[in-house]
Amino acid sequence: MYATLLPYHSLFRWLVLISLVFAVYKAYDGWRNKRTFSKLDNRVRHWTATIVHIQFTLGLILYFSSPLVDYFLNHFSEAVHLRSYRFFGMEHSLVMFLAVIVITIGSAKAKRKSSDQDKFKTMAIWFGIGLLLILSSIPWPFWPFESRPWIRAF
Repeated sequence: MYATLLPYHSLFRWLVLISLVFAVYKAYDGWRNKRTFSKLDNRVRHWTATIVHIQFTLGLILYFSSPLVDYFLNHFSEAVHLRSYRFFGMEHSLVMFLAVIVITIGSAKAKRKSSDQDKFKTMAIWFGIGLLLILSSIPWPFWPFESRPWIRAF
């Protein structure tokens, strides 16, 4: 299951990034230009959070089926000193978990705001922070700490 799911998780990250960048752009633009929070804006908020949650669910399944994480959890005192094991066993998963929490809170807060400007502002700030957290913990190919390919082969 791990080998099958890993390429989907890798590919789905692009959908997460595209939707978050688009949502942050729409929110900032609406906030700056004092637009009305439309049905489309609400759908963008909702679907961006949903896409992030789907990716998180894929990540959780991967986490508990990963040989790297299995080694990390069963040999913690040794693995915590090994960059790759520590990154996937602790750092990547923790930062992504925090990002999902931030995006979920931002989505819920934006949904409940009464003014359109508050909805846009809340969405721009919380989704922007979530996007930064995600960008900081993706194992990019150019990353000096832990790198993976742009897209994994199936």
